[in-house]
Amino acid sequence: MADLTEDQLAQVKAVLQQRYLELREEIRDELERSGNEHYADLAGSVADPGDDSVADMLVDVDAALVDRQVHEIRAVEAALKRLADLDFGDCVDCGGEIGFERLMAYPTARRCVRCQNLHEKTYSHESNPTL
Repeated sequence: MADLTEDQLAQVKAVLQQRYLELREEIRDELERSGNEHYADLAGSVADPGDDSVADMLVDVDAALVDRQVHEIRAVEAALKRLADLDFGDCVDCGGEIGFERLMAYPTARRCVRCQNLHEKTYSHESNPTL
């Protein structure tokens, strides 16, 4: 585990727990909101192909937002588990310390800045789906 003080670990844990609660609330609100919106309401009563396309896009955007939030909540849960298992703060690539400042800015980080930059350059050619 990285050489972080107890106070630093407590700070990171508090940030992770706060983000977890925020994400749960965001997901709950989004699902509740999308459950109250009906496809016909989005498309309107006129069966227009353009209106259907807009409604489809809005449904897809809602699904993508929830998917992103679920992905982030899983990353937060994994970081909390690493913290509890005393396996937190070390880069998965080089084994070096990630650094407290980076962990406070991005508490779910798995790589140090140098390895993350290399990872992004190496895998930047992989397509990422967009809307």
